[in-house]
Amino acid sequence: MSIEFLLTSIVVVLLPGTGVLYTLSVGLGQGGRASVIAAFGCTLGIVPTVLASILGLAALLHTSAIAFQVIKYLGVAYLFYMAWSMLREGGALAVSGDARKIAPGRIILDAVLLNALNPKLSLFFLAFLPQFIPAGASNPMGLLLLLAATFMALTFVVFVGYGLCASLARRYVVSRPSVMVWLRRSFAATFGLLGIRLAFAGR
Repeated sequence: MSIEFLLTSIVVVLLPGTGVLYTLSVGLGQGGRASVIAAFGCTLGIVPTVLASILGLAALLHTSAIAFQVIKYLGVAYLFYMAWSMLREGGALAVSGDARKIAPGRIILDAVLLNALNPKLSLFFLAFLPQFIPAGASNPMGLLLLLAATFMALTFVVFVGYGLCASLARRYVVSRPSVMVWLRRSFAATFGLLGIRLAFAGR
């Protein structure tokens, strides 16, 4: 495994996206333990995209306009749903001191769907992972799985860091209603903008 792969992966994981946004919102709204669960769910959500890339399903998304559009708009719809959930007063993702606890299974499900319903992620892995497989490798499938597992491990560690940092700010946030409202609206707007961006994304 090359140092180039590790450095590139760290940069990619650090870039803010739907997974980071979700983990931050859970950390603020639900606390540190829930943010770790969200980080795990986001990491788990990479599995379908990696398998899709390795098995060639990402290539199908690349060549089939219909398949790509179906997955894309499912992802768009889910991002808009997340934005609506964030805006609801007392909703599951509301950032508040007395916000009801979300079941770990629900946190994981939301996190997995955010990644699994993003066809651009599958195409990213299709283009990204093969670049680090040496020509003439005796076991390219095994190397692909190793690279994918390393990327997932980095994702989990970085997302846990994001989530725990957000949870540390929770006490400050929940004691200031105006900040809570601003954060809820900001998270909702960002989810909505990500949905709009995905809706207009090409293959």
